[in-house]
Amino acid sequence: MLSRYNMLVLAIFCLFIGTTRGAEEKSKMKVGDKTIERTVQLRTHSIFAPYIDQDLQNRWWDFGADAYINTNKHIRLTRDRPSQMGYLWSRLPLTTTNFVIEIEFKVSGESNNLYGDGFAIWLTKERAQPGPVFGSKDSFTGLGLFLDTYANSRHPYAFPRITGMIGDGNTQYDFGKDGDKQGIGACSLNFRRTNVATKIKITYIKDSVLDVKLQYKAWDDWTDCFRADGVSLPTAPFLGMSAMTGDVSDNHDIISVSTHSAIVSHGDLPFTESAKKRSSKKSAGSWTWFFLKMLLFAGVGFGGYYGYQEYRRRSRYSGMGNFGAGRSSGFAGFGGAGGVYSGGKRL
Repeated sequence: MLSRYNMLVLAIFCLFIGTTRGAEEKSKMKVGDKTIERTVQLRTHSIFAPYIDQDLQNRWWDFGADAYINTNKHIRLTRDRPSQMGYLWSRLPLTTTNFVIEIEFKVSGESNNLYGDGFAIWLTKERAQPGPVFGSKDSFTGLGLFLDTYANSRHPYAFPRITGMIGDGNTQYDFGKDGDKQGIGACSLNFRRTNVATKIKITYIKDSVLDVKLQYKAWDDWTDCFRADGVSLPTAPFLGMSAMTGDVSDNHDIISVSTHSAIVSHGDLPFTESAKKRSSKKSAGSWTWFFLKMLLFAGVGFGGYYGYQEYRRRSRYSGMGNFGAGRSSGFAGFGGAGGVYSGGKRL
């Protein structure tokens, strides 16, 4: 039979298991029809303040041209001055298959009307090659994500605008039309001079989906920008950021970069025969877990009921024993006060 101690241990165990399962479910992230089970941070492609070591270098990143570092605040790619250009590039290629990149940035300046030109985030074969496309080379191979703050022509949509473009190594960026017909996805969101930390999240699952979200309204409030299906990036691209100013200008700051390798659930991979087996095992495991939880809860309920009945029984008999002891004590006291009696006679 279950004692009250065992019942308490069992109840705590059930609560712990339920809480753990809930935390695991919460940590999962859905991207389209894919599920990211968990992520692992990549130190080689992440950077935070103070950005540099005592030798004024960073082991994993290069920065150059007009870019400079304020170790307490940011990496400033360009100042709010005309004709500036700066970059920040990873030294190593990004070899993970699936990944999530979060970049905190800030675009600001004194002007309320004329400002520009914006900055770009790169996942390309090339690295650290200055050029005319937001401070980097044209005819790139890979992904260029342009956070454009200046419109070179009239459009039916507003600026600032975020546009994603896949370069094949030959196609040139269309400056005159701001890459209007070259994008795989775009959105108009005012990420300039915001009141909260501005972040962009780039999620990529190999040969499947590229998802872009922005935090600019409130903390942890992510706004969908675009999602493109069937996207294939180059194997092991370099991660970089670059910015350029022309006649108009802005401060373009990178505050932090956090890159994670993403582990995608087996159920979202191509449904081969082996995947079917894994799926059936997972389904069987889910049902087993369900019945195990039901048995545990039933055990707790039965243990609680039995413990209550046992408590009532012991209380009843314990009460009777105390009553008898009380009477014996009373008689002894009476005898003590008046002497010792036996058979109605005083001895």
